[in-house]
Amino acid sequence: MDFMSDSMTGNRRFRTFNVMDDCSREALAIEIDTSLSAKRVTRVLDRILTTRGKPNSIRVDNGPEFTSTEFCLWCKTNNIIVQYIQPGKPMQNGYI
Repeated sequence: MDFMSDSMTGNRRFRTFNVMDDCSREALAIEIDTSLSAKRVTRVLDRILTTRGKPNSIRVDNGPEFTSTEFCLWCKTNNIIVQYIQPGKPMQNGYI
């Protein structure tokens, strides 16, 4: 999982939250908005869990959405291991 960002005409910025399956390289979710909070991230993940099942682990960077209490508690509640990539090593999460 990771975020990407871009801007529209007039310099209005938006972000995309992307969830990829490392094995199949399938995009499980792409959420787009001008603001994506940790609560919104967990809502998207809940939707994936109901349709695709629960993963053993999730690989993420050390961004504020993924180190927040909301996200960490969601992972603990769902028994999902969080694998943080090393700082400065974006290729450890290269499919995004």
